[in-house]
Amino acid sequence: MEALETWAGSLLAQLSPAGRRAAMRDIARELRRSQQTRIVAQKNPADSAYEPRKAKAGAKKLRDKRGRLKRTAMFMKLRTTRWMKIEATDRELAIGFAGRVARMARVHQFGEKALVSSSGPEYRYPARVLLGLTDTEREMVRDRLLRHVTEMIGPQ
Repeated sequence: MEALETWAGSLLAQLSPAGRRAAMRDIARELRRSQQTRIVAQKNPADSAYEPRKAKAGAKKLRDKRGRLKRTAMFMKLRTTRWMKIEATDRELAIGFAGRVARMARVHQFGEKALVSSSGPEYRYPARVLLGLTDTEREMVRDRLLRHVTEMIGPQ
């Protein structure tokens, strides 16, 4: 990441503060979209699948009538723009989770221990990397940055 920051920093220095802010906001939006689609696909940045949920003790079968799955996908609401926020200034961009769900996201991101329910037992959740950069996303950042620089500097 340091090499990317050094390279991008010299290109961004050529833009005005408003141009840098616009570039950062555009890149942040595109990164959020990419992170959301990866979470929908239930994949880590290394392209490995998330570890599946542990089956509840004494729970009914996962399949109901005609093979219909009863369980929903993990992190369905967490990946929405209501909770997955972006912040962009002319110097930096950040993608993260807002509010009370930030703790839940951190527990899954790093595989920490947490209470299953408010009065329930503690459980060490497996690490499911929600936010992280893939090689494709790094290329996308580079391409978007080059596009912004050429649009702002090119016509002169």
